[in-house]
Parts: sequence; C-alpha cells; structure tokens
Amino acid sequence: MQQPTFDTISSTQIQEQSVAQEGNNTPPPLARIPEPARKWRDIFWLGLFIVHMIGLGFVLVILGLNRFRKVDRLKLNRFTNHDYGILQPGFQTEKFWPVYAVASALGAVFAWASLALLCVRPYSTIKVAVHSLTTYLAVISVFCFRDGQFFFGTAFAIGALLQFVYTMSVMDRLPFTTLVLSKAVKLITSVPAAMRISYPFIALLLVWLALWSFGVSGVIASGMDDNSRWLLILVLSVSLFWTGAVVCNTVHVTVAGVIVLALADDQIMPPKPILRSLQHAMTTSLGSICYGSLFTAAIRTMRWAIRGFRSRIGKNECLLCCVDFLFHLVETLVRFFNKYAYVEVAIYGKSFNHSARDAWELFQSTGIEVLIAYDLSGAILLMEILLGGLLTGTCVGIWAWFKWKERVLIIGLTAMLVGMILVGLGLVVVESAVTSLYMCYASDPSLIRRWDPEFAEQIAETLHQRLQHRSGREVAPSHSFPKSQSNVLML
Repeated sequence: MQQPTFDTISSTQIQEQSVAQEGNNTPPPLARIPEPARKWRDIFWLGLFIVHMIGLGFVLVILGLNRFRKVDRLKLNRFTNHDYGILQPGFQTEKFWPVYAVASALGAVFAWASLALLCVRPYSTIKVAVHSLTTYLAVISVFCFRDGQFFFGTAFAIGALLQFVYTMSVMDRLPFTTLVLSKAVKLITSVPAAMRISYPFIALLLVWLALWSFGVSGVIASGMDDNSRWLLILVLSVSLFWTGAVVCNTVHVTVAGVIVLALADDQIMPPKPILRSLQHAMTTSLGSICYGSLFTAAIRTMRWAIRGFRSRIGKNECLLCCVDFLFHLVETLVRFFNKYAYVEVAIYGKSFNHSARDAWELFQSTGIEVLIAYDLSGAILLMEILLGGLLTGTCVGIWAWFKWKERVLIIGLTAMLVGMILVGLGLVVVESAVTSLYMCYASDPSLIRRWDPEFAEQIAETLHQRLQHRSGREVAPSHSFPKSQSNVLML
C-alpha cells in the first residue's frame, strides 16, 4: 500500500475527510461490517496454554502438599541434597500461604482503587503515578542496601534512575496522553457493562492465585538451597505472568468488541453485546489471545525503554547506531506483536499475527502510527501497575520482615508480582478503550467525530503537527489542551 505524502497532509484535510464521511448517507465502514464467520485461530498456542495450565497445576499441588502440615510429606527433600528444611520443621506451607491471601486481597483492592481513581480524578491519578514511582523505587533501593541485598538494591536504584530519565524525556508528551486517557475513561464509563467485565475475571484469577500461592508457599518452605529456590520461583513467576496476561487480554478483546460496536452505531448493537463479545474471546479467539500474551508485553516494554534511551543519546554516533539497530529490530517485532491486534481479533476473528500486521499497516497508511508513538497511555498505565505491585509487595514484605526475615525478599517480590497482575487486570479496560479509539479513528475518523467532535479535532491537529515534525518541519501547535491537562505535572 502506498504511503501518504506527509508534507501535503494538513489538519484541515483530515477534518474535511471526516466531514465528508459524515455527510455520506451510507453507514461507516465499521458499522456495516457483517458478523464474520468465526473460525478457531492459533489452535497450537491454545493447546500449549491448556497443557501448561494442567501440568503446572499438578506441579503446584505437589510442591504445596510436600510441606503441608508435615515436613517432607512426599519425600521430595531427597532430591535437594540439603537438610535445611528438615532442620527447620516450622517452615511449612500453611505458614506462608496466608501471606499470599493478604497479597491477593491487597492487589484486588488496589486494582479497584486504581480504576476508580482514574475514572473520578484522571489528571491527579496520572500525576501521582508519574512522580511517585521514581521516589518509591529509590526508597526501596535504600532499604535493600541497608539489608545487605546489594543486587536488588542496585536493580531498584537503576530502575529509579531510568524512570526519572524517561519521565524527563517525555514531559512534553504528557498533556496529550492525559487527554487520550481522560477520553478513554469517558468512553468506558459510557458502557457500564464493559467496565464491570473485569470483576468476574479478577475473581477467577484469585482462584488460580490460591493454587499458585499454595505451590509457591511450599517452595519457600522447602529444604532446597537458595539458588534452586530462586530458579523455581522464577519459572513459576513467568508462568503466572503468562496466565495473568491471557486473562487480561481476554478482557481486552471482550471490551474492544463492545466499544467498537458502540462507536460504530449504538442504535444497531446486537442484544447482550458484552456476552456475545465474551463468547468469541473465550472460544474461537482464545488461541490468538494466548499467543499474543506470551510476547506482546515484553516487546512493548523493550520498545518504550529503547525509545526513551534513544531520545537522550545526543550526538554519540556510535551509540546511536547500536541503539538504532535495536530500535529497528524491535519495530519489526512490533509489526507482528502489538496490542492493537486485539481489536482486530475482537472485530474480525483473525489470527493474532494477521491482526497485528493489518493493524500496523492501517496505522502506517493513515499516518496514525506517529500519533501512537507520541502517546504514552500504555506507559502511564504500566506505571500505575508497577506502583500497585510495589505497594502490595511493601505491605506484605513488612509483615514477612517481622516473622521470617530470611525469606522477606522472595516473599515481597512474589507478592509484588501478584499485585501487578491484579492491578493490570483492573486497568486493562482503560487500555482497551484507548486502543479502540485509535483503531476506530484510523478506520473512519467520522466515528470519533460523531462521538466527541472536540476530541476528534484535537486528534487531527496533533496528527498534523506530528506528521510535520517527522517530515522535518516543526510547526507551532494550533490547539490548546485544557488547563488541568497542561498543568498535570505541576506539583
């Protein structure tokens, strides 16, 4: 598909295109899409996920039962070549299991609070997330150094530094990001059923977390050496991350399907649209969700990190060349693994790679890709997720400090992961609204113009400015954001 000539595109032309589409009596493209014949997609990855869940469930039960109310019940200690667990019979599964019950409860509370605060006070919530995370990471690094944990202290200190540098490099992009997030919140609150869909999934995830924490508690109480214990916890954490991502993206696909229908034409929505969309997400599209969940989050994080680092390099040509190589490599991966694929999966029922490629080609052909690169909605939501996880890990870690000081780090980090996954599940409805807004605007700008004319005009003007910036000609922004958005970072 031929790329547009960005130098010749103006915000006026973008708006005229939208108005012309509005004036046409024919329905917009998304509104006249017939219900596609759904086929099962990415079946291999669905089968792999099911086998992983069954196998892991069995392993978790064995690990938990081995030290449940009895030391080395299943005689697994003979494989560890270590007598530590026998010498400390007080370390049993039931001693640590309640800790994760508290972590799960705190994570669920923080998930609800994060979503509620973002809906009620979006500007203040974004400001707190941006500024608090750097300080929190720095404080945790100090306590790690004080406790003699130099590796983790260094890791948290580097994280605080990178967060600070990243925030300073994107300050000018935060007003637009705040606008997009506030409109996404407005959109999701206009469809109450879509907003509430995450609640039953949080309950479902809590059930799995009960089993996962049972096995992890058995590992923490086991007699294996520290290196083996950390390695096994790492494997179980990666598994939990994939499971949590699948649950989150199932909600993502469900919400996206309903939002696109609402934006296309809320007068022709089928009966019980949320259940219809959920049915597709839980059946024919579940393989695509499992496939995308395994890779998308890691690639997105790499992309944000490289973009932030790339903007601070300056004129170091050697370093810039290396970073550019990594940047183009990640950009190639983004073409096949991006979160916008879930909207295509929700609407058309395509395979994940096919959906990701079509979404990216649509963005590049319309120029929307530069607007997505300018937007930081995903990064802001990730900061809130990290903050929720850190709060969960800190609360549980304080409890563990007074009871099992030698296990405080491993308990705190795993509790942090539990909190992050639950908060991410609570906020995924907002991310789904953001991705749906961009997909609908790229497919047919008149959909957004009918829903919120002022927002559509701001998107068009920002798009024009970013296209001119990419073509090498800086233009003065002709739009102004509300004062509460422009001053979102002023303390």
